[in-house]
Amino acid sequence: MINQKKLLVSHAPFVHYGSSISERSYNIILAALLAVIPGFMRYGAPAVGVVALSISTAIIWEVLMNFATKRTISVGNGNAAVIGMIFAMMLPATTPWWIIIIGTFLAVVVGKEIFGGIGANPFNPVLVSFAMIMLSWGDLIDFNAALIHYDLGFNMAYPLIAAKQLGTMAADTYSIRDLILGLQSGGIGSTFGIGIIVGGLYLIIRGFIRWEISISFLLGIFITASIFKYVQPNVYACPFFHLFTGYTLIGAFYLATEDSSSPANFIPMIIYGAGCGIMTVLIRNIGAYVDGVVFAVLLMNLINPIIDKIRPRALGKVK
Repeated sequence: MINQKKLLVSHAPFVHYGSSISERSYNIILAALLAVIPGFMRYGAPAVGVVALSISTAIIWEVLMNFATKRTISVGNGNAAVIGMIFAMMLPATTPWWIIIIGTFLAVVVGKEIFGGIGANPFNPVLVSFAMIMLSWGDLIDFNAALIHYDLGFNMAYPLIAAKQLGTMAADTYSIRDLILGLQSGGIGSTFGIGIIVGGLYLIIRGFIRWEISISFLLGIFITASIFKYVQPNVYACPFFHLFTGYTLIGAFYLATEDSSSPANFIPMIIYGAGCGIMTVLIRNIGAYVDGVVFAVLLMNLINPIIDKIRPRALGKVK
């Protein structure tokens, strides 16, 4: 019997913005510099060394994997450099060199290449690496211990640790203005809020990341933190504190929006982003870790394939 079906078309999206992987990667690096350069100015040469070593070793691991798997050298697309850059943004300036080398190995080789390379990884490679580092050598990326010798003219106690241990009393000592301006301890490129927001908006406007994920991520954090604050105002920090501390902003614009581990459809993107935000606050307020962004995004990466099946009913029908 001859099949009479002439054409079968799956659901949308079928949009191509005309951009390449390399263009996307280099624009992400350009945007990230708005947050990284203030980190250089604040922590000096050690911060420059961490970022340089992270980017260079990420590239080296990718080249070695290209040789090992007999694939075309792919470092020119800039994806390995992006992984190295974002990984370094989350680290304290005092991170030991061997942690950086192991971290970029875990990100590029374990988090990306063993799954088939760019676009095939189910989890954000940076977060795969960072979670392993947190679980294995968490003391070395404890910001209170790592930055104890710095005197930068503001409170060097890591805000989320202070809020976790002392509650609202400690959180209220940080003004929202200071938090946005990066007058807080933290990762090299994760504290200067204005720089991260401006860089993120640039990427959204250029179409390199989706606003649906970033905005729903931030709304998820704000609404969930507001509920906690409303129920027990003397225990939990205000929603603005959660928005501008820890890895919230870098999570909203650089981590949750990673292409292959996030949804491609509108409703799934909203659910995915909101889930990241809700889980982040739940982990921070009632979980064991001070910052829930890493595990919240990884959890949503895990269920992303299921979420992305939620699609509006297609118009018309196949005869």
